[in-house]
Amino acid sequence: MSSLCDYENLEGSSPPILSLTGTRQMPADFFDTNVLLYIASGDATKADRAEAVVAAGGAVSVQILNEITNVARRKMRLSWSETHAFLDSLRRLLTIHPLTLDVHETGLGLAERYGFSTYDAMIAASALHAGSKTLWSEDMQHGMKLKEGLRILNPFRNLEK
Repeated sequence: MSSLCDYENLEGSSPPILSLTGTRQMPADFFDTNVLLYIASGDATKADRAEAVVAAGGAVSVQILNEITNVARRKMRLSWSETHAFLDSLRRLLTIHPLTLDVHETGLGLAERYGFSTYDAMIAASALHAGSKTLWSEDMQHGMKLKEGLRILNPFRNLEK
């Protein structure tokens, strides 16, 4: 069995995800920080679209929660109470995946192969380790499909002029 750290052989290597009844579930979509931040933004159009793609649930990594905390406090100037409330709402809706050494190693390989920034590569690696097939991101190339099986989509593409 191939390790997820072996980014040359990732496609199809993740085990099926089983529900409590034993039936196969579809992998959850994975969300980049920028998509989730629009939920709390003043841009009503993008906030509505972000809420729509997140409504079905999905997954994020601890890195995403850390980035949201940083932006919420420093750029959005949310209080600690407001920041905790926003994070709590996301934690209730989304599955949170840890950062691990395997994710880090996979991310390094993705950064090298695709020229991603280190942080974007770690997000893509987290999505792969979570078994996701779709990564929603405004910052990465819309429609890009990694050979490892992950597709990157911009939920705001049709909203832009």
